[in-house]
Amino acid sequence: MSGTKKISFQTRVDKLDYLLGMHYIEIPASVVKKLGGFKKQRLHCTINKQVSYPCGLMALGEGRAYVSINKKRMTELKLKVGDAIEVLLEPDHSRFGMEVPEELEELLKQDPEGEARFLKLSAGKQRNIIYYVSGVKSSQLRIERSLKLINHLKQLPEGKEKVREIFLGPGM
Repeated sequence: MSGTKKISFQTRVDKLDYLLGMHYIEIPASVVKKLGGFKKQRLHCTINKQVSYPCGLMALGEGRAYVSINKKRMTELKLKVGDAIEVLLEPDHSRFGMEVPEELEELLKQDPEGEARFLKLSAGKQRNIIYYVSGVKSSQLRIERSLKLINHLKQLPEGKEKVREIFLGPGM
């Protein structure tokens, strides 16, 4: 972000009906400009000083952007469409744009081939894997998911990995 560490502003929660009713937070054009535009960058979004999560800007038109907010966060914050919120955006300096579950991190340390293949993936595919592995509370399930995805990844032709095959296995 061009010189700015944190940007705080007020906005509202809205809904994108054409994207299966996904809820989002509108980022005004003036804030997008302060963030340096739509260049690829990961951010950390905090809503009402209560809930924080990693995110990225998506174009909304007329210089505006949006950040999605999932149902779980909407419920946790007791939000509905039209509610005014306070948003804090700051750069996310983590290696992958989100926290890596320790089970996946440990597997990558123990499996140099798996780590090499994982590091060659696009940032978006890496985050898909991280998000899926971290999506369960059980450490055992995070281990199982990590093993499954990294094993699938190692079976795929390098440079031609498709998310579907990473998750379901080669040929799926």
